Amino acid sequence: MSEIAGKEGRAAFCGYETWYRICGELDADKAPVVILHGGPGAAHNYVDAYKLLAQQGRAVIHYDQLGCGNSTLLPEKGAEFWTPKLFIDELENLVDHLGIRRGFHVLGQSWGGMLGAEYGVTRPKGLKSLTIANSPASMKLWVEEANRLRADLPGDVQETLTRHEQAGTTDDPAYQEATMRFYERHVCRVPFPPEVTETFAQIARNPTVYHLMNGPNEFHVIGTLKNWSIVDRLQAIEIPTLIISGRHDEATPATVQPFKDGIKGSRWEIFEHSSHMPHVEEQEACMQVVGDFLDDNDN
Repeated sequence: MSEIAGKEGRAAFCGYETWYRICGELDADKAPVVILHGGPGAAHNYVDAYKLLAQQGRAVIHYDQLGCGNSTLLPEKGAEFWTPKLFIDELENLVDHLGIRRGFHVLGQSWGGMLGAEYGVTRPKGLKSLTIANSPASMKLWVEEANRLRADLPGDVQETLTRHEQAGTTDDPAYQEATMRFYERHVCRVPFPPEVTETFAQIARNPTVYHLMNGPNEFHVIGTLKNWSIVDRLQAIEIPTLIISGRHDEATPATVQPFKDGIKGSRWEIFEHSSHMPHVEEQEACMQVVGDFLDDNDN
């Protein structure tokens, strides 16, 4: 997808820097969309495909949240530093830095959708719509469903996962290999393109945020987000909201349903041949659904 060039920059934030990239023109007739990546700490790489929305005549803004990718890394910071509020403040700072307060959309994927929902609850000025992609409304639901999906893995894979988790050896290659069996079913069901592989490599290089907030992987959640929930606050989101997920998603229907129930007028699209990354697995259809939704809510 290198044919879509982007303009990179850095925004000062609390003495640190947020790296960003803009594909398309900020002064286009259509409002720009800001892409919130997952993890936390996964960086923008694996959601790079959303830059294809720029072909529809709107600016697409990717950025790396503090602590990962091309932004300031801060490996010395402890768990108390990495909070949803920090990342809301960073997003607000970026919106003002880019001068798009007059009107913009937000699309958040996985943790990015959780962050997007947190942001929507604050009712920020200028936010036209919210897309919550492949995200749980509660980590309790996420863990319950992850354990259910994990129970369907082959017995030897489950045994390897459990043995290393109990021993505290989740960095063991055998554990990492067993983890990939889950990912191949519920994270990305097509061969990983380079940008997805790079995100996993990026987390390995810069594990601070992911490990402290989430844990060693997508289903062994022992970080600070383990009790996170937005279920009882969703009624505060009053802007048009699109919810998307995959039929085989680790963000199962049970984890997503509260968004549909709690956000008045929200719409939920399930991609039948996708897991956690319909923007990769059913790319053309995903861009069409998201692009149409953004077009419908530009005014």
